Amino acid sequence: MNKAGKYGFAYSFLMPSFILTVVLGMYPIGWAMRYMFYDYKGYGKERFIGFDNFTQIMGDQQFWDSVVTTFIFAGGKVLLSLPLALILAVVLNRGLRGRHFLRAIYFMPTIISSAVMAVVFFAIFNSYNGILNQFLMKYQIIAKNIDWLGPDYALLTIILVAVWGAIGNYMLLFLAGLQNIPYDIYESSALDGANKIQQFWYITIPMLGPVLQIIIMLSIINALKGYESILVLTGGGPIGKTEVMYLYVYKLFFPVVGDSQAVQDIGYGSAVGFVTALIVGVITLAYFYTSKRVNKNF
Repeated sequence: MNKAGKYGFAYSFLMPSFILTVVLGMYPIGWAMRYMFYDYKGYGKERFIGFDNFTQIMGDQQFWDSVVTTFIFAGGKVLLSLPLALILAVVLNRGLRGRHFLRAIYFMPTIISSAVMAVVFFAIFNSYNGILNQFLMKYQIIAKNIDWLGPDYALLTIILVAVWGAIGNYMLLFLAGLQNIPYDIYESSALDGANKIQQFWYITIPMLGPVLQIIIMLSIINALKGYESILVLTGGGPIGKTEVMYLYVYKLFFPVVGDSQAVQDIGYGSAVGFVTALIVGVITLAYFYTSKRVNKNF
């Protein structure tokens, strides 16, 4: 086979993925970016309005409320899921009987559809006949049903659901990092009198540094972009308490979610989507820059 034929054969395998990326990824992004500068409701003829959509964003209190909610949701998810995933990885990295089965069990939520997962949790947290309330009432832990998806607890509930879905994925990444740490280091430290806590703090954490840096970045991005389970569980309600940035964008394109009062606005939705992506990008770059500075100093 000549050189051209060899490369042509290789490119033929790459072409389907490339075509799908262009058609389902790049083209929709380009299409949306075009409408950022138009007044377009999804029907009729679009009207060029320049930067009016971005001016509207500056005074859109609902959008900025969703930004604050996103930061609370993302912060809670990252701060809870990463330590739990690391603890699970450390425990399951030891020679426990059945550890492979346990790893599979904890990883299982990662491969379950977010919509299916949210439906199951809706049955658990339902205020009137949910499994959790029935259990707590049965053992007289609570005197009356708790509205887990109501204004007081909805944000906490969706954070816990998100943590449950994320732990397995990060646990697997931590396990990969832990298995690259030579066991001889632990044996040497044990001979010097280091206990398990000291080994974890002075050996495991520092040697997981590069892996931890990547995991934190991925967790931040995923937390800021997550909205699927919220869409099914609360639809952003009640009264916007759980509405995150990407859910707000979704409603502007597809305003048929729960008690949503949004009206379809493709032009404004495209502008909001661009600003939302910009916020996520700036936070990611800020973290990346900060982590590089920390690596240089240490």
